[in-house]
Amino acid sequence: MEKNTIIRKIKDYQTIIIHRHVRPDPDAIGSQAGLAEMIKHSFPKKNVYIVGDQDPSLNFLTEMDFIPDETYDDALVIVCDTANQERVADQRYIKGKELIKIDHHPNVDPYGDHSWVETIASSTSEMIYELFLAGREEGFQFNEKAARLIYGGIVGDTGRFLFPSTTTKTFQYASELVSYPFDRSSLYDGIYNTKPHIARLKGFILQNFQISEAGFCSIKISRQTLSEFGMTALETSQLVGILGDIEGIKAWAFFVEEEDLIRVRLRSKGPVVNKIAAKYNGGGHPMAAGASVSNWSETEDVIVDLEKVCGEYNK
Repeated sequence: MEKNTIIRKIKDYQTIIIHRHVRPDPDAIGSQAGLAEMIKHSFPKKNVYIVGDQDPSLNFLTEMDFIPDETYDDALVIVCDTANQERVADQRYIKGKELIKIDHHPNVDPYGDHSWVETIASSTSEMIYELFLAGREEGFQFNEKAARLIYGGIVGDTGRFLFPSTTTKTFQYASELVSYPFDRSSLYDGIYNTKPHIARLKGFILQNFQISEAGFCSIKISRQTLSEFGMTALETSQLVGILGDIEGIKAWAFFVEEEDLIRVRLRSKGPVVNKIAAKYNGGGHPMAAGASVSNWSETEDVIVDLEKVCGEYNK
């Protein structure tokens, strides 16, 4: 039912503005821009825009549009891959005539006039392809540009199809997407190529990690460390998954010092971490979540909670 409503709304509106979350990843960009390309290709006379903060490391996928406030007048706004309203990139999303939420995170913050939330989906990009399939009889069409973006989003959020969220449906959709003639090699290069300064910080992390008896590992990256390696706080998001292949680690946290807070990125191979993230101004998936704290002393509280979760998981 949700898909049919979204299809009808897309057909009804002349102007459609698509948002996603701040500090984007390939799924956020892929679902946002993939949906836009699908709509543009299906209905060339519509005005379709994508907005939000730019991440230079993802500019190879696409670039954002810059639009004035009046563009939102009588517009349909769609927010992709964003669980809670405070994380929507470009807070003008509330200025449209109607608002739709499309997401695969737990629905902790229901918002919008209409929403479609599928927590079992591997990615929001997977959901956008499913929306296309549901809308084919209503005139929805797909092309090479949309396929590249959607495939990139699925690859990014499934860790190249290695994460447990990958299903038979995910593989089926991926097999259909690669039938479009986009350059998969360059897409993978864009997502996974590592710049030298990021590789050096990766080496530093791998040389200095410690595993607790419960199987928890924490990494603290101060602003001084960022400066020493020529890193930005945003770039550290590319390194969060590197501890996942290390034997004995059940869950881990990256604490990254930004100008006015400490960003917390949580990952797990079993223990549920999103409930802890929710306790510290965040949220996310059971095994991949994010949060924030005010200072380094508060990170110790997060560590205590995560140690407890890992200990309980081992029993």
